[in-house]
Amino acid sequence: METWRIVATGSFLLGGLVMILVGMAQARDRKGAMPSDVWRALLIGAVMVAVVAVLIAYVLPSVIAWGIVAATAIAVVFVTMMD
Repeated sequence: METWRIVATGSFLLGGLVMILVGMAQARDRKGAMPSDVWRALLIGAVMVAVVAVLIAYVLPSVIAWGIVAATAIAVVFVTMMD
């Protein structure tokens, strides 16, 4: 496996983890939310991050892979810095 794929996958996984945690926190903060809603957010987020990480690691060309990593980084900065 090429080095750029390892770096891109690792970077995406890091950003994806932050996005999963933000999604879980938003599910918890909703009015009338049940604990199962938080677990559902975790499950859906983890599956989505895992599928995209595998695609980055093995299938996608470099331009698309790095575009996804950049979009994830922008989303993390936007979501964590917004008030």
